[in-house]
Amino acid sequence: MNNLSRFKKVVFIIVFLALISVIAYFLWITFLRPDEFTIPAPGQSTTTPPGTFPDIGIGTNEPGGEITGPGQLPGDFTPGISPDSPTGQIDPEAFAPDEVASGGFTQTQIIVKEKTVDPSLNANGSINYYNSADGYFYKIDSNGNITKLSDRVFHKVEAVTWAPNTDKAIIEYPDDTKISYDFNSEKQITLPSYWEEFSFSPNGEQIAAKSIGLDEDNRWLIVSGSDTSQAYALESIGDRAGYVYPSWSPNNQIVAYYTKGVDFDRQEIFFVGLNGENFKSTVVEGRGVEATWSKTGNNLLYSAYHSRDSYKPKLWIVSSSGDTIGSNRRSLELNTWASKCTFASETDLYCAVPEELPEGAGMFPEVADTTRDLLYKIDLKTGAKSLLAIPEGAYNISSLIVPENQQYLYFTDNVNGNIHQMRLE
Repeated sequence: MNNLSRFKKVVFIIVFLALISVIAYFLWITFLRPDEFTIPAPGQSTTTPPGTFPDIGIGTNEPGGEITGPGQLPGDFTPGISPDSPTGQIDPEAFAPDEVASGGFTQTQIIVKEKTVDPSLNANGSINYYNSADGYFYKIDSNGNITKLSDRVFHKVEAVTWAPNTDKAIIEYPDDTKISYDFNSEKQITLPSYWEEFSFSPNGEQIAAKSIGLDEDNRWLIVSGSDTSQAYALESIGDRAGYVYPSWSPNNQIVAYYTKGVDFDRQEIFFVGLNGENFKSTVVEGRGVEATWSKTGNNLLYSAYHSRDSYKPKLWIVSSSGDTIGSNRRSLELNTWASKCTFASETDLYCAVPEELPEGAGMFPEVADTTRDLLYKIDLKTGAKSLLAIPEGAYNISSLIVPENQQYLYFTDNVNGNIHQMRLE
């Protein structure tokens, strides 16, 4: 009897262990087994041509005034990540870089290997910039030749605000010294140290800025000649100074804008003119507004973050001239900041778009300081947007410059401040 009982126990244990093994295998094969994929051998063809993404189809019209059209990526496609990629990331070794931007990995050339500060496009298509390594200002012409703007050395420049289409700039130093300098006449004017956040008029003869006194009652939005002549207070900004942004529009209608919260997810933008004009305001879907004018000033590109977008910045464009202010507001369906975009023409917009953004990036932009950026082109006339290029190398782009002829694209990287060049034609 005892032998039979022991036998039953042994059988029960064996059956129990077998059952546990079956269940464990089922769980592993269902949830834990890694996806199988095949790495093509060198020279082996793939279903996707080198330098391009798999075919993702054509977008469809969506409600809410959002831009759609040929070349639009579906809303559930993460820019820069191949749907078939086992890691969800771009592998730069898997593609041979193209010489000309055509939607894939693209050759980039470092044309300035030193740290630069605030490069800007000039009227003749050259690029002006400050070289932190030697203290000189330079320009790069359309043929790639680099020459000095001046033989004068400017030590430890912290920031530069360039006048549109001219060789005139406001130069700021770490000790709060600020000068207005004309590189053609070599004329220098010292500005008050309490003037901040400068913006030139379209002709470069005037500036808008904030005059920040110690007392809130002595804080103003001011307008002045670029040589500090004929300065006057335009509007008191008091305790709202942090929400006022001097930004002179190319059509000369608006010199600044300020924002005011509407509710948790919305802000209202108010525009300030030179003569007390009662411009319309516009309500934007989101907070953390960052804006830049189109070439004519008839449109305003801005980015803002919203709870429905996991607080990531999203690009919008809205009419911003006269009676049209606030109309034709459209989402560009790209998660990036307006400061990472540039207009080559009124309808051709180029943007650097992070390959991936964590939740809350709109509130804390520093979390994206090392993320690889991809380059997109948006046709604002047709609504088409497309992946223009993936720069060769993992660059976080801090500024973009595209001359009107659109033969080349230039960008500075956020880590080294180098200037890079990419062929568009």
